[in-house]
Amino acid sequence: MKDKNVAEVLIQGRKYTIGGFESDEYMQKIATYINHKYDECKEQEFYRHLDFERRSVLLAVNMADDYYKEKKKASEYRSENKNKDKAVVEMKHEIIDLQEKLKAAEEKNRQLADSLEKTEKKVVELETKLKHRR
Repeated sequence: MKDKNVAEVLIQGRKYTIGGFESDEYMQKIATYINHKYDECKEQEFYRHLDFERRSVLLAVNMADDYYKEKKKASEYRSENKNKDKAVVEMKHEIIDLQEKLKAAEEKNRQLADSLEKTEKKVVELETKLKHRR
């Protein structure tokens, strides 16, 4: 089991001590993300006129929106990857089938070449017999 880590982070200019099983770097990224979302919210004129509770709720709604949008994208990527994996398997099967057909065609070609060679020898033999009869 991982050891619990504690990190000091700055969120909106205030220092917070947070703990978790993730790395310090990860917790700093989380704080950076929260600061970014705060900054996005502050850009909206009406945000400045809200009380602390409503600002916090608006921030939480924005973060939840980001979460669900990313979750949907991840699901779409997984589905897309699943489809691509299926296509790759199908292509591998097709390649194997084509390789088998190529081997069969090469064998047939070899057989035909042998047959042609025998036929050409027979033609030469018959032509030679025909010349000797004249």
